[in-house]
Amino acid sequence: MNIKQIRAFVTIARTLSFAEAANILHLSQPTLSLTIKNLEESLGGRLLSRTTRTIALTPEGDALLPIAKQLLAQWDNAQEEIHQRFSLKKGKIAIAAMPSFAASLLPEGLVNYHKKYPKIKIEVHDVLADTVVDMVRQGRLEIGISFDPGNSEDLSFKPLFKDRFIAVIPENHDLKDALQVSWRHLLKDDFITLQRPSSLRQLIEETLEKNDLTLSVAYDAHQLATVGRMVATGLGVAVVPALCEQQMREQGAHCLPVVEPMIERDIGIITRSRTQLSTAAVTMIDVLIRTFELKRGDR
Repeated sequence: MNIKQIRAFVTIARTLSFAEAANILHLSQPTLSLTIKNLEESLGGRLLSRTTRTIALTPEGDALLPIAKQLLAQWDNAQEEIHQRFSLKKGKIAIAAMPSFAASLLPEGLVNYHKKYPKIKIEVHDVLADTVVDMVRQGRLEIGISFDPGNSEDLSFKPLFKDRFIAVIPENHDLKDALQVSWRHLLKDDFITLQRPSSLRQLIEETLEKNDLTLSVAYDAHQLATVGRMVATGLGVAVVPALCEQQMREQGAHCLPVVEPMIERDIGIITRSRTQLSTAAVTMIDVLIRTFELKRGDR
């Protein structure tokens, strides 16, 4: 039993005419007759009682009719639902992004997407960079925006831009009026950073080790917002991605470039490499890429 046979049966049951049903279904009468015959054979008996002048449902046909109508309605609804999703007139998409990106740059991309596809609902998870990667890897959502996770067979990465790290110091620090600060000067103060196994902390430690510098951590925290507040209260200094600059300033800290060495890292879109993305996700990625291409062009 297939959907074409069900539709043919329901149409004949409604019209009680093979000629009229064939016209509605755009089929020849022989083709329609064969369709009903195949349906009856698959079910094991007659559904229609036919004479030269009349058509009537058998008791089995009468029992099948409400079930067939329900199946047909569900099929038509399913077709419409999927059509709406493919045409982006309906649907939902979930994105995970680092809080610093979610609060600063992501909204512009979402505005551009909403202008083109206003019927798509968007759910944003602002979580730690490492959690973004985990959520995508586990298939909990389709798109993540974070630092480059490095070589990984199960993940794909499309870079959007490079983010340089900046120094964060208290407002009353001696280096407040400096144009930039070197790591050697910065590490004379108590250093505040994220707790292990943060990829941000790992990048800082590896970069300093390559440059014969030793990172001695006085305080660590789980969230960059906490790091910023600890710096602002005078507990020490920190280095964070430039994406966090506004957040650090709102916490009451002062920001300036850090050099010797300068640290930068790609930020981009993370997806699962072996998974087919939904139409909504594909178009979201396209809009985000175009948004940041335009921003780079403005610089």
